[in-house]
Amino acid sequence: MILDGKKFSSEIRVEIKDEIGNIYEKTGQKPGLAVIIVGENPASKVYVNSKIKTCTELGMTSRLHSLNGDAEEHEILDLIKKLNEDKEIDGILVQLPLPAKFNETNIIEAISPGKDVDCFTHENIGKLFLNEKSSLKPCTPQGIVELLKKYEVEFLGKKVVIVGRSNIVGKPLALMFINLGATVTVCNSHTQNLGEITKEADILISAVGKSKFITADMVKQGAIVVDVGINRVEGKLVGDVDYDRVCEKTSLITPVPGGVGPMTIAILMKNTLEAFKNNKK
Repeated sequence: MILDGKKFSSEIRVEIKDEIGNIYEKTGQKPGLAVIIVGENPASKVYVNSKIKTCTELGMTSRLHSLNGDAEEHEILDLIKKLNEDKEIDGILVQLPLPAKFNETNIIEAISPGKDVDCFTHENIGKLFLNEKSSLKPCTPQGIVELLKKYEVEFLGKKVVIVGRSNIVGKPLALMFINLGATVTVCNSHTQNLGEITKEADILISAVGKSKFITADMVKQGAIVVDVGINRVEGKLVGDVDYDRVCEKTSLITPVPGGVGPMTIAILMKNTLEAFKNNKK
């Protein structure tokens, strides 16, 4: 069975749009998201345009701040400071990756935690570590968890193997599964005997960014497989998983595209709405 992120994300978006409409009718206010993009990365531009378009569709205010790659770091920090103080902006997102000359940590840490809808600041990652229920969660990991919950996947006591250790997906997702009572193993593309480890997984997540990295012989019969990878091969988007062969062994599997990607944007919008409500309290 396919884990249909496109369908479920559409349901989340309808709920968000309805709630924003109700809030606007009562208060004349609506959530605002500011997106900062630096440089000319084509993939980043596509992602940013998708986020801005979604804001418009859901009735949110959006502001796009595009800076040249030759901008100075203090210009980005000054912009973030202004957005932190702007009462019409509830969420601030800096599109990653930044050009190599910039210190990503300094820039991300400049965002007010209450407006950090990507949940990359140290404070928000700390809240995730401490399992604070009311805090916002990183978009892609939370999207994965919500998608699995939609299909009534049990986490307690299950063996979860995550291939990929990034700060954006692998590490926060591991914390989430630990908080949900799963037994978690985090691997990477250099892990020895990787196939033996992945074959023990009840839930296998791949986020390494290598086409067909996860093959059928690495997957247990009946496992649940979540493919976070986005790779362009011969003009076509594919994931990390050799989908056509692996899907024959799985009980649930995400497609690429149409699986995790739509959920990420839906959770970003949901986080912005939650940030709006928190900031207005």
